[in-house]
Amino acid sequence: MQKDIVVGLGEIGFPLYKLFSKSFITEGFDINSKLIPKSLKKNKLLPIRFLHISIPFSKKFNSDIIRLVKKFEPKGIVIHSTIKPTTTFNLQKKLSVPVIYSATRGVHKRMLSDMKRYTKFFAIEDMAPNKKWACKEFAKLLKISNIKSKQISSPITLELAKIVCDTSYYGWLINYAQMSKMIAEKYDVDYDEMWSFSDEIQKFLGNRPKMFPGFIGGHCVIPNLQLIDEHSLDSINKINNMFKKFLKK
Repeated sequence: MQKDIVVGLGEIGFPLYKLFSKSFITEGFDINSKLIPKSLKKNKLLPIRFLHISIPFSKKFNSDIIRLVKKFEPKGIVIHSTIKPTTTFNLQKKLSVPVIYSATRGVHKRMLSDMKRYTKFFAIEDMAPNKKWACKEFAKLLKISNIKSKQISSPITLELAKIVCDTSYYGWLINYAQMSKMIAEKYDVDYDEMWSFSDEIQKFLGNRPKMFPGFIGGHCVIPNLQLIDEHSLDSINKINNMFKKFLKK
C-alpha cells in the first residue's frame, strides 16, 4: 500500500485533497497546522507515491519543493500550481524523482465542481526518470477520481497555456470591456445597448464575447503576468490601472 500527500491546503489544494482522498489514501500538509486533516495512525509509515504541490509560486518555490522532497521522500511529484515557464524543467534537472506538471483550471468559489468538469492536462519532461510509471499512476488516480485526463507533449507547453491561453486571455477580454465602457461613457451612450449590436454575431460566430467591464482584482490574472517575461502582455495591467482611475471619477 502507498499514500499520496497534498501540500498546500488552500483554494486548489483542499479540493484536490477532497477529490483524491475518496479513492486513494491521501493526507494533507500545510504550514498552517490547523488546516491539516487528521490522518489514520495505521497509514503513518506508508510509502509516499506522489507529493501533490499546490502552493503559490514564489522565488523560493524550487527550493521549497526540493526541501519537501527530502522531507517526505516521495516516488514522484505532481505540480498543480500556476508556475513560471521552465520551472518543471529546472526542477527535474535537480531531482531524481519524476516531476509531472498538471495545470489547474477552475474558479476558486466552485473549484471542486470545476475540477470534475474540466479535463486535467498533464505533461512530463522526456528526461524524467520512471516517466512511464509516473504518467500511468497519475492517469489512473485521475480516472478513479472521475476526472478526465490528457497528456500533452511537454511541461513548457502547459506552463505557457495556463498563463497565455487562460488567465491572460481572460484579462485581455476584460480589458476590451473596460476600454469599450470608457468609450461609451466618453460619448454618453449606454454600454449594454452599444454591445447589443454584437449579440447576433456572438450567437452565430462565437467570436464577439461581451464581458462585464469590471476592475481585475484577485490573485490570478494580474499576478500571473509576473510569471512570464513578455512585454506584450504588460498592457493588460496598464489598461486595468487606467480603468481603476476611470472608476474613481
